Amino acid sequence: MSVVIRHATAEDREVCIDFIGTLNGGPVLESWNTTFDALIKRERGAIYVAEDDELGVLGVANVSFNLAIRFGGEYCQLEELYVDTKARGKNCGGLLVQAVIDGARARGCRDVGLYITQRHAANRPFYEKYGFEDVGLEVRQKL
Repeated sequence: MSVVIRHATAEDREVCIDFIGTLNGGPVLESWNTTFDALIKRERGAIYVAEDDELGVLGVANVSFNLAIRFGGEYCQLEELYVDTKARGKNCGGLLVQAVIDGARARGCRDVGLYITQRHAANRPFYEKYGFEDVGLEVRQKL
């Protein structure tokens, strides 16, 4: 298996949306299509896909780029990462994370962050392999 990481295109919409729906364990919302369209423009975020010539798209990662005074500009937030079960253990997730880090660095971001929910807490050692460190808890309010 030879995996290539690239930016998602409009043709990747269906598989990316399906993967994110699987990751979140809930219904796919119509608004996800609008968000996907905004992300492939790479202005406020980006979507990366891991693709194999024979097996097709095997994984997806999407990021947002946010402004914060404490960073003196943009920082990158890894929002979602999903690798298809048929590709697990083949470094697709690692390749996607490295592409996110490299893309953020090339964009001039000073930091890459992510939130690990309780549901995905077992993934912490995976991210630590790529240099992520625990910096505290997130609090959030639904609107």
